[in-house]
Amino acid sequence: MDVWVGCYTSATGGNGAGISTFRRSPDGTLTPDRGLPMLSPSWLTAHPSAPVVYAANESGDGVITTVSAELEALGAVSSGGADPCHLAVSADARYLLCSNYSSGSLSVFALAEDGRITAQTDLVRHEGSGPHPERQEAAHVHQAVVRDRIVSVVDLGTDEIRSYELMDNGKLDPLAVSALPPGTGPRELHRRPGGDLAYVVGEVAGTLVVVREDQPGSFTPVTVVPATKEPWTGDTPNWVAHLEIAGERLYLSSRNPDVITEFDITAETPVAVADHPSGAWPRHFAVADGTAYVAAQHDDAIVAFPVGGGEQVRYATGTPTCVLVR
Repeated sequence: MDVWVGCYTSATGGNGAGISTFRRSPDGTLTPDRGLPMLSPSWLTAHPSAPVVYAANESGDGVITTVSAELEALGAVSSGGADPCHLAVSADARYLLCSNYSSGSLSVFALAEDGRITAQTDLVRHEGSGPHPERQEAAHVHQAVVRDRIVSVVDLGTDEIRSYELMDNGKLDPLAVSALPPGTGPRELHRRPGGDLAYVVGEVAGTLVVVREDQPGSFTPVTVVPATKEPWTGDTPNWVAHLEIAGERLYLSSRNPDVITEFDITAETPVAVADHPSGAWPRHFAVADGTAYVAAQHDDAIVAFPVGGGEQVRYATGTPTCVLVR
């Protein structure tokens, strides 16, 4: 099994070189393998069936690069906006959705059966702002989440989840707008399998928001809890980052506290169980076979440890921003 790592490169203030891969052994240890130079591939998404990975090259002139399983660049297209930060493939694998953070927009691209991008089919732009003057001065699309034909778009700048129906022709038809508590600054949305609850990462507020999906694509806030078990009292904000669900546990990373907090989600309201140290600035992480692989951005390392806490192992890599286990 491979672990692919995206990063920031020198053009965007980072120390990385492009995509790096590690070979993962049965006991979870990593061995450096290959590399592909490219501009700031800050997010990586694998096609569900074709042997390709998509990289969001985060820059003012946003680009999406398609990469083969052999780590060769197959082609690149404009992302349709500035600073693309997230990619998702539609449920039928016919379309790729790209979140352009600085432009506050979502692009849609048609995919061939072999995973190659063939054309842009739509682009929607959000308008609005939130109460935080520095982080919410405008719309900032951060993530698109797909369920069947419903695309739910998380907007950090407007404190909203905007849902669309993805049509057969690749167009987005507006479906619902769901408001979150002012100042939440939503970064990610993750549905809990088998029910109507979902969880929203409140990056700006430093919170975890539980929402209920009353109708497909329509969300109502249920409760809000702090992002960490121990209250954060530092001079800098807690910029909450990434969330993963594994059974009855939820894991949430916090930057500045530099921990991954483990939550028990057996009840409707999540209960923080422990804060696990995770390396400096845990921007993203992936959980595989009970091990968390954390992109510790400011440590220039992948930090690996058992999800319940335990001994850490560090693997050097420049300014990591995304971990993809394949």
